[in-house]
Amino acid sequence: MRVVPIRYSANVAASMRFYRALGLDAGSVSRPGAWAELPAASGMLAIHEADGATVGTCELAFEADEPLEVITSRLRSAGFAPQAIVDENFGHSVRVCDPDGVWVQVNSQDRELYT
Repeated sequence: MRVVPIRYSANVAASMRFYRALGLDAGSVSRPGAWAELPAASGMLAIHEADGATVGTCELAFEADEPLEVITSRLRSAGFAPQAIVDENFGHSVRVCDPDGVWVQVNSQDRELYT
């Protein structure tokens, strides 16, 4: 599993320029430009278009290397309550609260869907 923090931004292109200047590489960008990936040596930063109170926030996400059904089963067995797996433009996703009540997202991506 790979750590993928998601940075919500009012301007994806400007954020990409900033993080590229910081030293991250350019990666995949969604066709409409609302999502961009910036690979790094030990993970990836994702930038997602947002507005309102979400701008400037960051969410912890993971890119799964096993089926989400396996992960949700393991979470339930450990006493956590993941939401239902949902279809997304990029593949599938599930959200679950950590012990502090903070949402964590786990994604199974199909890059053919959005690049």
